[in-house]
Amino acid sequence: MKHLSRNLKDERLSARTGSAMPRTRSCMLGNMSGFDIAVSIALGVGLAAATGLRVFLPLLVASVAAYTGHLQLSDNFVWLGTLPAVVMLCIAALIEVLAYYIPAVDNLLDTITTPAALVAGTLVAAATITNLPPVVKWATAIIAGGGVAGITQATTALLRAKSTVMTGGVGNPVLSTLELVGALLLAVLALVAPLLAVVLVVAFFVFAVRITRKAFNRSGNRSA
Repeated sequence: MKHLSRNLKDERLSARTGSAMPRTRSCMLGNMSGFDIAVSIALGVGLAAATGLRVFLPLLVASVAAYTGHLQLSDNFVWLGTLPAVVMLCIAALIEVLAYYIPAVDNLLDTITTPAALVAGTLVAAATITNLPPVVKWATAIIAGGGVAGITQATTALLRAKSTVMTGGVGNPVLSTLELVGALLLAVLALVAPLLAVVLVVAFFVFAVRITRKAFNRSGNRSA
């Protein structure tokens, strides 16, 4: 009886202090293996990186996948898998793709899509990273998702600026096509093989670092 009364007191105390919430969250994490968590995060990061190449196309891929039942979304982002979202993102993606083939407009879009990529990367990561506590999910989405999208977009903007200077804008459509194909392939790969998509993102970052170093070295040599 003493043990029973102690248990009842402990349950009442936990109910008053709200300590049952950490238990619920710990159970949520306990139901997922480390591999499942890694895959969920890799999925969000892969799609976020694709938004750095094209903002709306990866969102459209995620929306279509969720609408057809091939992607599970977080509870707060169920709207992304609805038909109106698919239609709106399809229109937005088409406009964005075509606009990048217009001379001078493509460079202007880079200044606009850089902050947009940060937001889109964060949102798509938060939408696809499921079964994690809200604090952990949003921290991962902002740091990993938004950060990856921002770095990817900044790298492509630098490449486009160099292409404009070196080719007079003639090579920009080729770069836009490569970005388009890369965004589509990376978004699909993130859904099919998330861990492989992250490997490609890391390889792209290595390439981005080398390109940035070469650009600064050449500018330094010219100024000297």
